Amino acid sequence: MSATDEALRANVQYAKAFTPALAALPMPPGKKLAIVACMDARLHPEKLLGLREGDAHCIRNAGGRFADALRSLVISQTLLGTEEVVFIHHTDCGMLTFTDESIRTKLSQERGLDASHIAFLHFSNVAQSVLNDIRAYKKSDLVRQDIPVRGFIYDVKTGSLQEVKDS
Repeated sequence: MSATDEALRANVQYAKAFTPALAALPMPPGKKLAIVACMDARLHPEKLLGLREGDAHCIRNAGGRFADALRSLVISQTLLGTEEVVFIHHTDCGMLTFTDESIRTKLSQERGLDASHIAFLHFSNVAQSVLNDIRAYKKSDLVRQDIPVRGFIYDVKTGSLQEVKDS
């Protein structure tokens, strides 16, 4: 059975337990929180922050990068009222393992593709990547500048968060 088929089977059980309270959740997140996090399968932002359905928007992409999350953050803030942003990057991230040039070369050699127009947003230092995303956020006119924006590193070995502060 494929992973998708297993997930669909699990959804049948989820739907059986689905309650009227879950069906009645409003579209805007109850805690007015937007989380930008890495897509790494070891990271479960809602669980590690003690959140439930309806509490927050969780925007995920490779590395938890601001540039990829911008469109979603604008919609989250402008149309759905989020008033806080949290960035979560993590230890042992795959974004530490390559450069834009190495992935472009791999795509060219293995698939005959030209990816020279894409920034893959790799990084070599997790704390610095968090700071870079917070700084990029603060430079954007499209997102709210009057709300708290904080960044953290999730440790995949301990499950703990460490805040990264700009000095």
